[in-house]
Amino acid sequence: MQSLFNSAVETKLANLKAGKGLDHGCYDNILFKKIRDLLGGRVRMMITGSAPIAGDVLDFLKVCFSAPIQEGYGMTETCAGTVITFADDPQTGIVGGPLQNVKIKLRDIPEMNYYSSGTKEDPTPKGEVMMWGPSIMKGYFKNPEKTAEAVTPDGWLMSGDVGAVYPNGALKIIDRAKNIFKLSQGEYIAPEKLENVYVKSAYV
Repeated sequence: MQSLFNSAVETKLANLKAGKGLDHGCYDNILFKKIRDLLGGRVRMMITGSAPIAGDVLDFLKVCFSAPIQEGYGMTETCAGTVITFADDPQTGIVGGPLQNVKIKLRDIPEMNYYSSGTKEDPTPKGEVMMWGPSIMKGYFKNPEKTAEAVTPDGWLMSGDVGAVYPNGALKIIDRAKNIFKLSQGEYIAPEKLENVYVKSAYV
């Protein structure tokens, strides 16, 4: 039974990557219907956000529930989601494009070698994600100092996250611009990267 399940998952994952959708006439009826029924059997779409999810986990959930899962990205300061993936997008690891009420741009971070115009080695635009729109906060309540740190005079919110924008307009979060410290040799390190390494090693 385990080998059949593994084969079914591999087949559906291959179909997903090839753009053939999430349904499989044979495997869905034999195996995955039972999994769908755990959620009532009528789930048509799911949305994930709040924290990053590994691409392989996201793909696995898609094929098991035979339902598209959209990944969104936003902040409390942006009234939740500001970008989201398409339901039928086979690519994982991205958070999609901006919603209609939001504009996105990237701020250069020279000390981390991130440039909105890209570099010779990598032409992909990268930089701190900045957001503007009617759903973006105007500032922190009675805290002008923090507001000045987070919001530019013309209303752009600095997220503290580093993003890369691909040719199709999709945004991918790749690093943190805030909470970084400089090592004695001049290299900048984000504590989150170290935390992820230690967390992963603890479960190996």
